[in-house]
Amino acid sequence: MIRLDGSYGEGGGQIVRTALALSTITQKPFEIGNIRKGRCDSGLKAQHLNCTKALEQLCSAKTEGAFLGSESLKYVPGRIDAKEVNVDIGTAGSIGLLLQAVLLPCFFAEKTIKLNIAGGTEGKWAMPYDYFKEILVPQTKKFCEKIDVKLIKRGYFPKGGGEVIIKIKPTKIENQKIDLLRQENLIQIKGVSHASINLQKADVAERQAKAAKVLLSRYKCPINIRTEYCDTLNPGSGITLWAIFSKDVNEIDEKNPIRLGADALGELGKKAEIVGKEAAENLIKEIESKAPVDRHLADQILPFMALTKGSKIKVSSITNHCRTNMYIIEQFLGKIFEVNEEEKTIFVKQHFKTF
Repeated sequence: MIRLDGSYGEGGGQIVRTALALSTITQKPFEIGNIRKGRCDSGLKAQHLNCTKALEQLCSAKTEGAFLGSESLKYVPGRIDAKEVNVDIGTAGSIGLLLQAVLLPCFFAEKTIKLNIAGGTEGKWAMPYDYFKEILVPQTKKFCEKIDVKLIKRGYFPKGGGEVIIKIKPTKIENQKIDLLRQENLIQIKGVSHASINLQKADVAERQAKAAKVLLSRYKCPINIRTEYCDTLNPGSGITLWAIFSKDVNEIDEKNPIRLGADALGELGKKAEIVGKEAAENLIKEIESKAPVDRHLADQILPFMALTKGSKIKVSSITNHCRTNMYIIEQFLGKIFEVNEEEKTIFVKQHFKTF
């Protein structure tokens, strides 16, 4: 039984989510205390509970302490079974964050798995749907035979109600690695500016996109930010941007994608122009870092890197989230990461032996 301290590092829910994923694929049970002690509202939230519920469906996991507000949890995984998994977070709890616990185990099933997830697709301090689809998923494709992601409905805070369907056809994970040390040539910048349909008369999506494009026009490459309006349970808006790089200036490398992402969320009283500007400024910081991995993607791909030997990345910033995630992964897999603080690189020195 692996014992974890939920107050370690940044002390957030990522500790629980990463532990659930790694426990499931290694078949090593764990127990954790002091859950989310680094947050003002400590203990398990609806999103964390639904992580465990999803894994109970996926691998017949057994849990103790899985209730709202619980500051301790015991988790014993079972065999991963290919099936259709249905999860309704019931709030605007992040679908993207839930996937931190559920996605990786799906790559170890024997047959196709379908995930039907309801909850929040956009939210503060959480990976938006478009970031997941356009930046993280391209990095995971080499670890499975096929992955399809479909947005059915967006869900904003506070009611949520978003719906996402994901189909994963696994394959044997071998001889794959993530090699991202150079940013290469900037080929294009793309994005999605979205808003609830009741904000269409105010041209919120267009204004967000225009403000972002004005700042990004300093780069001499095509910029395409599409706009969309959605029928949602409550008002909301947001924008996700991504910059695409490639060694070949005439062709984008899909096998070793280089994409930097940034996003911003609309709020009551926050002008659409400010939202677009915020997202663009965040993307510019990532581009100017000259790193091929943004500060958020580093967190997300560490568990996938851990499946390989020789994966290496250069990041714009090694955040506390990133350090905490490495620590939790190594509780299950041993000391596998090497970090060069000066170069901001992370290297996997040891191969994870699949069960």
